[in-house]
Amino acid sequence: MAVRRGAVRSVVVAGLLSLGAVAPGVTQAQARAGAAGSAGPEADVAYHGRVALSGTRLRVWLVTENDGPAALPNATLRVRLSGDLADRQRLAEGCARAGMREVVCETGALPPHGRGRHVGLLLEMRERAPEVLVRVDTWWNGGATDRNLANNEHVVLALDTGDAYAF
Repeated sequence: MAVRRGAVRSVVVAGLLSLGAVAPGVTQAQARAGAAGSAGPEADVAYHGRVALSGTRLRVWLVTENDGPAALPNATLRVRLSGDLADRQRLAEGCARAGMREVVCETGALPPHGRGRHVGLLLEMRERAPEVLVRVDTWWNGGATDRNLANNEHVVLALDTGDAYAF
């Protein structure tokens, strides 16, 4: 599996931050202030796309956006599923498996009022199900303040029809 160094770095940083660690050069007080939303640039990360389930194959296509006002050098989006993934997955560049039901992908640079990378995933489910609940959200955003979570937290029910469901 080819994973870009930036994706792995984003995943590792996000994991460390969730455990209470801080980035180099940042004090614990600064980290607490950032968690309270009073530090970091203000950005508005958004995801738009669609999902389709056919048999055991789940397709996820999305585009990352930043409605501004500040640019972000990178962020990490997370895709969580209601069912288990098969053991072996071929993931898109910049993506990594984060658990039995989770995949994370780096967004790349997000310019203000612009688009980041397009992400396309073809995920193989462990077993066939009549439906899969797909949750898309931001796992790590580099400490940015995002006052509009409505456009980066999505829940989509994909039925095993092959039809695409938009978010």
